[in-house]
Amino acid sequence: MESVKLMNRIDTKYAVPIGVLPAILEAAKADYYAQEIDGKRIATYDTMYYDTETLDMYIRHHDRQLMRQKIRVREYVDSHLIFLEIKRKNNKGRTKKKRIAVPTTALTGEMFGESKRERWSVADFIDAKSRYHWSELSPHLSTRFHRITLVNKAKTERLTIDMDLVWDNIISGEKKTFSNLVIIELKRDGNVPSPMTKIMLDNRVHPLKISKYCIGTAMTTPGLKKNRFKDKIRRIEKMLNI
Repeated sequence: MESVKLMNRIDTKYAVPIGVLPAILEAAKADYYAQEIDGKRIATYDTMYYDTETLDMYIRHHDRQLMRQKIRVREYVDSHLIFLEIKRKNNKGRTKKKRIAVPTTALTGEMFGESKRERWSVADFIDAKSRYHWSELSPHLSTRFHRITLVNKAKTERLTIDMDLVWDNIISGEKKTFSNLVIIELKRDGNVPSPMTKIMLDNRVHPLKISKYCIGTAMTTPGLKKNRFKDKIRRIEKMLNI
């Protein structure tokens, strides 16, 4: 995994019902390895997304701003690692990610730690790597899911498969669960040929631009502008027969 971090990459996303997943995994066996941690191939991820009071990161994505950011704290539960991650999308469609280790309290909204040294280390990182000042940010959306990670045998791409998605809105208190939805993300250094693109086409699955943060926020925030995401939410609900 160290050799395929792909912190600067092109992402292609898909959404499928969980019933389609076995066929995709069966077809992937010849070309991909599965990440395994302590004998487990399904890992648990907890994430807290931060945003401004006016949800500027959500609004910029909704309004199709090409250059945008997401700021989150993610716990890789099975690896016992917690990072503050800043994801930047540029106007060429590339995603760049920077991260720094943070204390466990960051998942509950206390991102800056207890000591002065921890607090300013994280604050300086945000100010240096993002368009936002650290004082503008507060926790808005918590997500939890299970993930399978595949790496192609040439070690040039990663595939993440997210299941059992749960969103908890910190502000509204609303919760949404899609236990039958699978979000698949192909991560590679440019639009190079990938075995997965053919596997998806063979299973009649087409790319879908989807943000877990934006979809979760749209579904759990009453009165929020969400016109751009309504069609995607309806498409997902139709796919899942909701």
